[in-house]
Amino acid sequence: MPRRWAVIPAAGIGRRVGGEIPKQYLSVRGRAVIEHSLARLLRHPAVDGVVVATQPDDPWWPRLALAAHERVSRVTGGGERYLSVLRGLESLDGIASREDWVLVHDAVRPCVRADDIDRLIEAAAGGGSGAVLGVPARDALKRADGEGRVVSTLGREGLWHALTPQMFRFRELLNALRAAEERGEERIGDESQAMEARGILPKMVKGHADNIKITWPEDLMLAELFLAAQEEGQ
Repeated sequence: MPRRWAVIPAAGIGRRVGGEIPKQYLSVRGRAVIEHSLARLLRHPAVDGVVVATQPDDPWWPRLALAAHERVSRVTGGGERYLSVLRGLESLDGIASREDWVLVHDAVRPCVRADDIDRLIEAAAGGGSGAVLGVPARDALKRADGEGRVVSTLGREGLWHALTPQMFRFRELLNALRAAEERGEERIGDESQAMEARGILPKMVKGHADNIKITWPEDLMLAELFLAAQEEGQ
């Protein structure tokens, strides 16, 4: 049976949140943000192991209790998010089979739910081309120019906000990200974009909107509220 691995890119600095500590190591409900994200994956029975890609001289990672977990390994990440994912995949080359699956999850999405991961796994396995957690757009989207003026409007029909995890076959994702690196891509929005460039079209899977990404300082307060509500609902 194919195994399922998870990769967490955590080499970013996250300056928009402010402060000297990268946002993945800021505290939410008594634990670092990344600890919540990592724990959600480790608790899921379908995940066989997790690779975390960090800065080479990251002083915060070794302080985390989960850093020593038997199913967690660490690699040195890259200068861009997709390169950190690629380094994580390369560390699995020779361990994971080509038919194994990989779930890529943001270090700063601490509120992902187990039932969303369940639906993602089911959809990916059923379709064969991978799957992406997301939420349908609720409002019209505006495109602005460099001075903040609206230049076009996109109706919400058929549009989604992409979340993580995103799940793909190990070898297909490894090849897609290697191809992007060879092309000298500076930025890739997410793993789906790299797969789309190779003609592999994943299925969108509706998740919960509380699976937020810590981007701005106020997101920490939202994460506190969402995590508390989830714990009360258990």
